[in-house]
Amino acid sequence: MSKETNQQWGGRFTEPTDAFVARFTASIDFDQRMYRQDIKGSIAHAKMLTEAGVLTGDECAAIETGLAEIQSEIENGDFPWSVELEDIHMNIEAALTKKIGSTGKKLHTGRSRNDQVATDIRLYVRDEVDNILSEISRLQQGLLTLAKAEADTIMPGFTHLQTAQPVTFGHHLLAWFEMLSRDYERYVDTRKRVNISPLGAAALAGTTYPINRQMTSDLLGFDRPAENSLDAVSDRDFAIEFCATSSILAMHMTRMSEELVLWASAQFNFVNLPDRFCTGSSIMPQKKNPDVPELVRGKSGRVYGHLMSLLTLMKSQPLAYNKDNQEDKEPLFDTIDTIKGCLRAYADMVPALESKKAEMREAALRGFSTATDLADYLTRKGMPFRDAHEVVGKSVAYGIEQSKDLAEMSLEELQVFSADIEADVFEVLTLEGSVAARDHIGGTAPNQVRAAVIRGQKMLDAR
Repeated sequence: MSKETNQQWGGRFTEPTDAFVARFTASIDFDQRMYRQDIKGSIAHAKMLTEAGVLTGDECAAIETGLAEIQSEIENGDFPWSVELEDIHMNIEAALTKKIGSTGKKLHTGRSRNDQVATDIRLYVRDEVDNILSEISRLQQGLLTLAKAEADTIMPGFTHLQTAQPVTFGHHLLAWFEMLSRDYERYVDTRKRVNISPLGAAALAGTTYPINRQMTSDLLGFDRPAENSLDAVSDRDFAIEFCATSSILAMHMTRMSEELVLWASAQFNFVNLPDRFCTGSSIMPQKKNPDVPELVRGKSGRVYGHLMSLLTLMKSQPLAYNKDNQEDKEPLFDTIDTIKGCLRAYADMVPALESKKAEMREAALRGFSTATDLADYLTRKGMPFRDAHEVVGKSVAYGIEQSKDLAEMSLEELQVFSADIEADVFEVLTLEGSVAARDHIGGTAPNQVRAAVIRGQKMLDAR
């Protein structure tokens, strides 16, 4: 390594890079996490060059052996990363050349850092999408297990954060499951556009060497080579799409978090979060703070911000590669780390949630949550729904004055509002009767919750 210029590209330069500029432009501090993908891509490229006659079999073997040794050194913490060598690609190539001599300098034949980094990022994102999919499934499994156990647990359902109708806790948990199912599908779909090989596009125009791009694409498990060399090296749509998909997942997790924070409060008192997922106060000894849901809720902001960062990064960039693109990695990597952390925390926490059944049921008894059931009852008796709506509204007003829920009123009191009300009305005014009546696919009836759990489990098992 020359002290004056970077040997990999410094031939036309007459003075060394300014020390600050070297640090400012280097990416090795954050792109070193892609070492496995960089080495994997280089081995595939070497095998292809051997088939093309650019490398001999012995040279390819030396390259593979050297790269395997470098990977072992990195994983053991023995690799000397150098800012002067700028990035993951130059660091590994320089180390390889030091190990095996001039053969190491042949590895870069027919490729550029432009297609190399594009390949590395796609391989890295693909691996992390698979990890995220696994964590989503783990969280969903926890939700199914809990929903099955809570299929009969009654709680108030809300609209506008006002008591609306009684639902089962299991049914509510399955709503979260559905959100995550859509997230899972979006990541699977995103993965399709990630899994395209830029390798062989070289700097921007392709290469004069007789390369086989289909071979490297197949060796790396890509679906196909990118069709256009200009687009291949400059496209970061897949990173933007990944962050967009992650933003929707983060949004869903904020909704779950908000409900858990509310439910764990003294005012709701619906659930107990295990102590290991909470912290206390430095001044108020009675406090048990729901830090995990709160932090997951807060981390959505950084994920949204990274999406905006990448969109802004790519705005107005001319073809093909520009140094701006180096700025894609930190927001992308942080999005990956943040999403994986949030999913892990929830996948660990959700199965350990404890419902407070008595408190949930008592809350469902407040707020006239079976009012719609009374209106439906009258409609089945032949009363037009709008008339039934008015009758029930008047009975609710009476209940507010008397501090009585509908189920607590006598038959005589209810009949003041409609002569159509008979003794069988109390079958629909109970919480159990209300939830049991919603007995259809997507309904909150306990047997429908159990059926939905079975369907959800089959879906998870088929993944």
